[in-house]
Amino acid sequence: MAVTLNEVRDVLAQPVIARLGTIGADGFPHITPLWFLFEGDDLVIMADRTARKAQNLIANPRGAVQIGGDPLSDGQDGYTPGVMLQGDFTVEDDPDHAVTARITRHYLHGAAAEHLLETWKDDDIVVLRLKIRKVIRVAG
Repeated sequence: MAVTLNEVRDVLAQPVIARLGTIGADGFPHITPLWFLFEGDDLVIMADRTARKAQNLIANPRGAVQIGGDPLSDGQDGYTPGVMLQGDFTVEDDPDHAVTARITRHYLHGAAAEHLLETWKDDDIVVLRLKIRKVIRVAG
């Protein structure tokens, strides 16, 4: 069911694992789990420039991200609130790793976040920015 972005902002604010769908050079879907951050009306993802997801989006900027919609834990019936976002991606440089740091600190805190950021300091990280065209509720 299509909904507005404003109706799902609370789902997009949660630090959960999302799944990105892109189209590979062979024409088949490529799905990968990842971290994300919702900024303004855009969804941002970090990736190494050479990663398959980044290369796929450079070749074909259309993609989709599913967030939530997972089974509830502890044997409860039902699913977490979930949405699928469809749209067009841009691939942008993140030379000072500012976006990478914001995303990392959304999921990890303290020494764990700083350790990862230190290990990535010399990596060629890009920002995959989704300009959302369509929001579909998938669960919850």
